[in-house]
Amino acid sequence: MLKFIPFISLIGLFLISCNSMKIIDKPITFDDERKQLTLEYMSKRYGIEKSTTSISPKMIVVHWTAIPDFEQSYNAFKDSRLPNSRVDITSASALNVSSQFLVDQDGTVYRLLPETTMARHVIGLNHCAIGIENVGGTADKPLTKKQLKSNVKLVKFLKKQFPEIDYVIGHYEYTLFEGHPLWLEKDQKYRTEKTDPGKDFIDNIRKSTTSLSWETIPVKN
Repeated sequence: MLKFIPFISLIGLFLISCNSMKIIDKPITFDDERKQLTLEYMSKRYGIEKSTTSISPKMIVVHWTAIPDFEQSYNAFKDSRLPNSRVDITSASALNVSSQFLVDQDGTVYRLLPETTMARHVIGLNHCAIGIENVGGTADKPLTKKQLKSNVKLVKFLKKQFPEIDYVIGHYEYTLFEGHPLWLEKDQKYRTEKTDPGKDFIDNIRKSTTSLSWETIPVKN
C-alpha cells in the first residue's frame, strides 16, 4: 500500500461511488513494520497465528477521535508506531491505533485501510471489527448531523458488502463482549474506559438501520 503523503491535493485521491456511498481512499502507512506489529498483536493479544493481517468482519465499532479537525485526526493514525504520548496502551503493543474509516465533520467518508485489514481500535475485538472514527467528539466540537447521516450510509454499505456482520456498537460498549465467542483478549487487566461515540449517536445509528436485523448486544450480569 502507498505510504502517507501529507497533503490531500497531492496524493491523487479517487472517489468511489457504490450505491450512492461515496468513499475517498486516503491510506495511512501500512509498511512492513506495521504489518509485523499487526501480526505480533494478533499473536500476543489473541493467540492468532497467521501470515496475513486479514480479518473476517463480524461487527462495526463506531468511535470519535476527540480531536478537533480532520488533519490532526488523520495524523494520529498514519504512522506505524504509537507516539510516546500513548503511555496508557504502549505496554500492550507498539502498534499504532487506527481504523478502517474516518468521517470528517462535513460527513465526508475516508477509507484509511481496506475493510479486511486489521486495525487497532478496540480491545478484544480488532480481529473481527471494522472501525469507523468520527472527527471531533469534544465539548466544543461535537459530532454533527452530517456525520450521523454518513455513518448510517456507511453501516448499511458495509452490511451489504459483509452480510456476516451481526453487530454495530459504540466503542464504550466493547466490554459487554467479554466472555462472548468473539472476545479474544488474553490479558484480564488490559481494559480502557471509553465513552465514544456517545449513547445518542450510536442509538440513532441503530434506529436508522433496524431493517438490518442486528443481533442483540450482550448484557453484563
